[in-house]
Amino acid sequence: MIDPLFWLGLSLLLVAVSLTAVLIAALPAFRDLSRASRSAEKLFDTLCREFPPTLEAIRLTGLEITELTDELNDGVARAAQVAQQVDTSLTTVRQQVRRAHHGTRTVLVGLKAAWKTFRQPARRSKPRARMTDQTRMLPSGRDRTPPPP
Repeated sequence: MIDPLFWLGLSLLLVAVSLTAVLIAALPAFRDLSRASRSAEKLFDTLCREFPPTLEAIRLTGLEITELTDELNDGVARAAQVAQQVDTSLTTVRQQVRRAHHGTRTVLVGLKAAWKTFRQPARRSKPRARMTDQTRMLPSGRDRTPPPP
């Protein structure tokens, strides 16, 4: 029983049986691996077809967004200019209204004074006498004697 050839043969038989069992157990895994590799190959083909147009579309979208941002910035700048012009116009209008108000008040005061003057009874103007040197020296008008007629 100590025959080494026997033990060598028995060992080889056991190794062969073990390898066969491992191979039989690995067959479903190999099939699944084959399916996964075919599926991955299809995915990679699809990605090779779809990625370039998608990446181009993303690049174009980025450019469009940049253009829209520039247009929006221009619009905001124009709106700021319009707001500044409106503010300047309002300031000018306020100044013109103040001037018109002042002019209108001046005209109204003038008309009021003219109306008062017009409504007052007409005064008869007295002929003025010439002042003589004597009447000029007197300190007040009460002390003056009227000149003879």
